[in-house]
Amino acid sequence: MKKKNAIFALEMEHKTRAIVLRTTKYGEDKYIIDFLTRDSGRESSIWKISKNRNAKVIKQLFQPLTIADVVLDSVPNKQLSHIKEARLAYVYSSLPFEEKKLSLAFFVAEFIMYATRDLHNDSILYDFVEQSLIWLDTADKGIANFHLMFMIRMSKFLGFFPDMSSYRPGYIFDLREGRFSGEVPTHRDYLLPEDANKMHILMRMTPSNLHYFKMTKKERNRIIDFSLQFYRLHIPQFGEMKTLEVLRAL
Repeated sequence: MKKKNAIFALEMEHKTRAIVLRTTKYGEDKYIIDFLTRDSGRESSIWKISKNRNAKVIKQLFQPLTIADVVLDSVPNKQLSHIKEARLAYVYSSLPFEEKKLSLAFFVAEFIMYATRDLHNDSILYDFVEQSLIWLDTADKGIANFHLMFMIRMSKFLGFFPDMSSYRPGYIFDLREGRFSGEVPTHRDYLLPEDANKMHILMRMTPSNLHYFKMTKKERNRIIDFSLQFYRLHIPQFGEMKTLEVLRAL
């Protein structure tokens, strides 16, 4: 009995705001939920279905990019915490119901999964992500380039935002160094002036001016390609995006 009580004493219950990134079925009656949390960064937690926790709750609470308040029970040296309580913290009004926004949401959820894989406590980054999602949900125009703006702005919180002050017309952009330059580097990870200018335009995008930037599908797809290349150079374990082809078709 003493040993059992000692184990329970090691459990730590904590409440946090969280964004769902992925839900995976685990066995017959469990799901593993990957979260980006405000208080502890990335968390992988188990949700067990019971009489009071049926499968319908999965659809209500644990779809990608759901914003929730959760109570987690964690045990030291255990990779998975347990979800004790969960409730919606923000109810989307349009994001789950509009095809274009939903496609963007699935891409962004997968992107965050890879970009924050080793993230620990970073409430500022969390707030940026949550505010961006709420903006996407409420926006009625200018969403076509949302994912492009989101990717480049997120790099600021991860520590490798490009040096905007180094830009000059006609310069290349060194993807490894994250800066513009008048000299071509010895490696191949750089953008020629035409794409370097697109990177500069990208860095000027904000939610308030996003609707002014008009791009073709071809231009957006090109920017996606070199933005992901930029991330892979700075986050070597960044994976292959499964949602990319769906987004290319928009």
